[in-house]
Amino acid sequence: MALSYNFKKITVVPNSKDFIDIILSKTQRKTPTVVHKSYKISRIRQFYIRKVKFTQQNIHDRLTMVINEFPKLNDIHPFYSDLMNILYDKDHYKLALGQVNTARALIDNVSKDYCRLMKFGDSLYRCKMLKKAALGRMANILRRQNQSLDYLEQVRQHLSRLPSIDPNTRTILLCGFPNVGKSSFLNKITRADVDVQPYAFTTKSLFIGHFDYKYLRWQVVDTPGILDHPLEERNTIEMQAITALAHLRACVLFVIDVSEHCSTSLEDQVKLLNSIKPLFSDKPLVVAANKTDIINMDELPAEKRALLDQISADNIPVIAMSAVTEDGVMKVRDECCDRLLTYRVEQKLRSKRSDDILSRLHVAQPAVRDSISRPPCIPDAVYVKRQREAAVKAGNLMEQVERRRTERDIEVEMGDEYSVDLQKHWLNVAEEERYDIIPEIWEGRNIADFIDPNIEEKLAKLIEEERLREAAGEYDDPMSSDDEEMKVIRLLAAEIRENRAQLKMKHILDRDSHPMMPRRALKRRRAEFEKDMSDEGLSVDKSEGSHYRRSLSRRDRSGKSHKMDVDSVVSTRRDRSTSRTTPRSKSGLRDEKQIASVEKVKRTQERKFKRAVNVNESDRKITVKRPRHLFIGKRGLGKTNKR
Repeated sequence: MALSYNFKKITVVPNSKDFIDIILSKTQRKTPTVVHKSYKISRIRQFYIRKVKFTQQNIHDRLTMVINEFPKLNDIHPFYSDLMNILYDKDHYKLALGQVNTARALIDNVSKDYCRLMKFGDSLYRCKMLKKAALGRMANILRRQNQSLDYLEQVRQHLSRLPSIDPNTRTILLCGFPNVGKSSFLNKITRADVDVQPYAFTTKSLFIGHFDYKYLRWQVVDTPGILDHPLEERNTIEMQAITALAHLRACVLFVIDVSEHCSTSLEDQVKLLNSIKPLFSDKPLVVAANKTDIINMDELPAEKRALLDQISADNIPVIAMSAVTEDGVMKVRDECCDRLLTYRVEQKLRSKRSDDILSRLHVAQPAVRDSISRPPCIPDAVYVKRQREAAVKAGNLMEQVERRRTERDIEVEMGDEYSVDLQKHWLNVAEEERYDIIPEIWEGRNIADFIDPNIEEKLAKLIEEERLREAAGEYDDPMSSDDEEMKVIRLLAAEIRENRAQLKMKHILDRDSHPMMPRRALKRRRAEFEKDMSDEGLSVDKSEGSHYRRSLSRRDRSGKSHKMDVDSVVSTRRDRSTSRTTPRSKSGLRDEKQIASVEKVKRTQERKFKRAVNVNESDRKITVKRPRHLFIGKRGLGKTNKR
């Protein structure tokens, strides 16, 4: 459990009937519901195995959540452990959680056994009966845990109503006889609203309030009243206070009614304090004498005053207060807080952890070097400011030191006429020359040209460098030294480059103006073909039986003109080289009747896809209008056992 101990987050524990309804309803909603005997036996087995495993897993998860969310008595703070033992009986609590844990293991075994049996089911009926038996045994196991589940739900409800008490924070613990004013004190120092009545045992459980003291958060725990009798005779209400006294690291505030309006004498109250003092022997203790508005401390009889003096002799402060008039209430609160803070610091110093921290700390003490006085260095501006503040405090306005006027002061005085003046703070310019206007042109020359003081020397060096370059011939034309033959070569190269550029441009223009066609698409005459072949030095064999004559005669027989003969008439008949291919939709079919039958089957199969063309997510789709699992089987009036 976390240190916050928030028991309000524990999930509700349903009884056995609701538990079974929740699990079986979820199984029905989350698993498939349609199975046919015509299915393969492996599919039928898997169908019912899935239902059994899904049910077992849901029950396992819900029971695991119940077991894990309830606090473990061995893991939580001893205060909460003893408090739960007093309120709920530790043995009964552990037994209930143990039975739930056992039921979870039994249900897991049932699921494992029936899934193993279902693998040998040879029919739908046998698998269905095995599933029904498995779910029935799981439901019977849950029904037997009805008392444990009801008990855990009652514990959960009571735990959620307990106040969130932090056992490790700063705490003031109120204790004493019933009706002595503990709840009234809690209402005065915190924002709690505890019921206050003029009879005993108004407070029957622990109440808590919070307040702030010295920028720290404090909690005040109001406990039920305690009577002076042996521990074994105290009831559950009193044992809550005893548990808080024993386990909480707090300052104990024992409240005494000095007026004895609580139906208990002052002697009995002191006797109770002495009897329970071993519970807080190592804790700070403060005694508050309440109801002093009825009788003052000075008005007490001598024997009663002696009892209070006896308590004070043990170094236990006795402070008078009245919750009605609020006299001494804050004093009691402050005394408790201060004592608890001192106690917590002492506890930390006694621990080993403080030794580790102190061993790592070193406080350096500087040694005196000599007898020379070295007063602190105070700047003049700070000294003047202190003088001014002292004069203001003394009310002597005549001795005030004038403060330097800033740009902000000048801006406030001038208002809209103020403009930033940056020239008045120039350092290397005389005050009478700061506002002189610098001209751009002076005596017909640009001032920017004369900014560099060494400009004449640099110009002379630059002129001398240019003269040396000209003397070395760096700027001479290299073409002038060529001979006549080299000049001719250069002229020819320039002419060739020019011609190549013109050809390139011509090709670009021709390509842009005419579409490019493949060579076989161009129609050529027979005479042109024969002339081109002869120009290439190749003879065309026109004798009978040659390949050239055979190709011409074959084209003539087919009635189609030769491609190269543009003047011949083009035939509309299909060339023999073009094959007559059968469409794939009619390939392999004998006659028109079979083709029509195939087309009918095709349209039937495509109907489902065509229907889904315009379907979107906003369309309702009801695949099965009458689900089989909802409209078959015999069901009695009001019965829900058919799953």
